[in-house]
Amino acid sequence: MGALLILVQSFVSNVSQPPTLKATMSDRSNHKLVPLHERLEDEEAHSLLEEYRISLTDLPKIRISDAALPPGVSIGDVIRITRDSRTIEKAIAYRVVVE
Repeated sequence: MGALLILVQSFVSNVSQPPTLKATMSDRSNHKLVPLHERLEDEEAHSLLEEYRISLTDLPKIRISDAALPPGVSIGDVIRITRDSRTIEKAIAYRVVVE
């Protein structure tokens, strides 16, 4: 029992900083359970809004801090979320990025 305690103490003392949650959970966007998030080009977003006769404020919102967002997204961008579905092949939803 004493040797095990010394081994554990040695291991703990050699760790300079424990890993943070952010470091261990980085890049969650590529996890198999996270649906595909894509930023729409301005033309695509404009045609989407015209097709459904809505404005940008009518879209559901997604926070800029959401880990599933692709890099380079800014506030006001429209995101297409594509999920696998059991009833239809792909379910598509749209969100606008907010603060």
